Amino acid sequence: MFKGITKRWMLNTLSVILTIIILIVVSLIFVVTYLYQSSVEQSLSSTSGELSLVFSGYTSDSSTSFTSSARDYVENFDKKEQMAVMVINSSGRVVMSSTGFIPTDKEQIQDFEEAKTNGEGIALWNGKLKSGESAMSETRIITNGNKTVVGAIRYIVSMDPVNSRILFISALLIAFGLIIIALVILSSSMFLRSIVKPIQNLSVIADKIAHGDFSASEKIEHKYDDEIGDLCDAISDMSKDLRTTEQMKNDFISRVSHELRTPLTAIKGWAETMQLSERGKLDRRTFDRGMGVIIKESSRLTSIVEELLDFSRIQSGRMVLINEKLDILAEFDETVYMLKERAVKEGKHLLYDEPEAVYPPVYGDRNRLKQVFLNVLDNALKYTPKGGVVAAQVIYSKDEPDIIKIVITDTGCGISADDLPKVKEKFYKANQDVRGSGIGLAVADEIMNLHNGSLDIESGEGVGTTVTLTFPIYKEGEEQNMPENIKL
Repeated sequence: MFKGITKRWMLNTLSVILTIIILIVVSLIFVVTYLYQSSVEQSLSSTSGELSLVFSGYTSDSSTSFTSSARDYVENFDKKEQMAVMVINSSGRVVMSSTGFIPTDKEQIQDFEEAKTNGEGIALWNGKLKSGESAMSETRIITNGNKTVVGAIRYIVSMDPVNSRILFISALLIAFGLIIIALVILSSSMFLRSIVKPIQNLSVIADKIAHGDFSASEKIEHKYDDEIGDLCDAISDMSKDLRTTEQMKNDFISRVSHELRTPLTAIKGWAETMQLSERGKLDRRTFDRGMGVIIKESSRLTSIVEELLDFSRIQSGRMVLINEKLDILAEFDETVYMLKERAVKEGKHLLYDEPEAVYPPVYGDRNRLKQVFLNVLDNALKYTPKGGVVAAQVIYSKDEPDIIKIVITDTGCGISADDLPKVKEKFYKANQDVRGSGIGLAVADEIMNLHNGSLDIESGEGVGTTVTLTFPIYKEGEEQNMPENIKL
């Protein structure tokens, strides 16, 4: 019946609350009982205290004289409605009572015997009479001038009315405690329902989302402006992100499939052409063209596969860096030189003047940094139209002596404000019309992070894009703090 949060609340919170309420009720019952009994004891004690005045001058040894004096006291006793008073002779027998009822000899008067022996001459008793009635009594010993016991006066009060009142008040306290417990259970149940039910619904929806039903998040009800509401918002946002990521992943698979299919089709086509042609009948120009296409498309395939492998290594934390002290100018100049011919063929201007100054070295993986340079320059050329300009420069200044920057600017189509924050995310591709898998920039950004550097992008749609690569310069002893082969 009870499970989960409800069960824990029942076992923990409710049990503590019940224990506290029970302890409070029991304590109050004890307090009420104590107060009522103390009130009766105080009444008996104050009444018996009057005897010190009534028998203060009593000196006779005669029991008859004591009985006579006691009779006068009993007859004039003004609290007969509150309690009974008895006169006991020296042998412990009741000889007179304000009620007119003389107890039998079988009725033991324990407080009389105790009063004679305790040295104070006073004793209190609380218990049941032979008749079964609850009573409380106090006996005070009367002595003469020789300290001889000549009798005693016993005051007795029926405790049945007092006990009935205590029982009534106890019943009220118990009822009040039960009402409090009922209210606690009711309010807690409503509170738990307001938590458990939404969480159960969220659990069902989260399970559907986990199985690919991202539309289930539309059924989330935002009723509460608290932690539950925050959880609802978080799951809704998570579902939207997962839906976006899933769509991006599907688009990525589609793009990669297309990227792989295109060179494979070209390779297969030219291979079949060369195979079906008669041996020796294929002219040299056609043969060279076919082989050129096959080599070019094979390189393209290799590049795509390497990019996918790098992405897989980064995702699984297996990216390996072989770090060394290197000249960043030389590496970047070599990369620009590799792309110069391509830029000319495409009718674009690739501008770069290598600085004449000698810049400090950086510490990193030579091949991985070239990979970053190639990716950024390749993107710049891809998105720059014919006749456009791609300009690159390396910046090192005294204002920022700990870093070297490489800034690459193009006059291409630019990136929209909505796409700009996402272009470095995995699978994301802002422009679907241009070839590419959409993971190259994500790989480049991760490589820069592994070098303790950064890849920053500024762009305006229709204006162009500026990519800034920032590298920390090499510091003596850095190779001791960073092993040559870093596996992440």
